[in-house]
Amino acid sequence: MRLPSKVTTFKESTLALFPLLLKEVMVEDVPPMALFEKVKGEDDDISNFVEALDCLFALGKIELHEQTGNLS
Repeated sequence: MRLPSKVTTFKESTLALFPLLLKEVMVEDVPPMALFEKVKGEDDDISNFVEALDCLFALGKIELHEQTGNLS
């Protein structure tokens, strides 16, 4: 997980993806790959995307619907 520091700006950090992901998930339930495509312009690193999803899930901000595979 990339955290802001002297070397890494906030925009380059994993934390910068949180509001973008939450904004998209609040609008509609979306599959993870479609969500990545929507925010890909901000950060092309899929490992950073997955880490952001992990953090949001651990914080209880998003959930995965096992029947549909969508995030909400």
